[in-house]
Amino acid sequence: MRVVFSPEARQEFEEAERYYGRQVAGLGERFRAEVRSALPRIRAWPLSCPCERGDVRRLTLSRFPYKILYSVEADHVFVIAVAHHHREPNYWVDRVDPI
Repeated sequence: MRVVFSPEARQEFEEAERYYGRQVAGLGERFRAEVRSALPRIRAWPLSCPCERGDVRRLTLSRFPYKILYSVEADHVFVIAVAHHHREPNYWVDRVDPI
């Protein structure tokens, strides 16, 4: 199953990568690698992660305070947000249909 990022999720991912890259040399690449290593798990077992809200599921990263919020569609997984754990927790809700 393929994974498709929303434009907003792609932007969040890239902004977090740049932020970490400015903090410590190589940290942005480690963030990117952790997100990329999570995607095969989502592809292989899309229903294994717990639901965050309605049908939106979350995969929590282990080394960074971020979660990947996604929905399982008929032919793909749609990443709605790459969200920091402590910043505006429900900011992404308006990106999905009302629950």
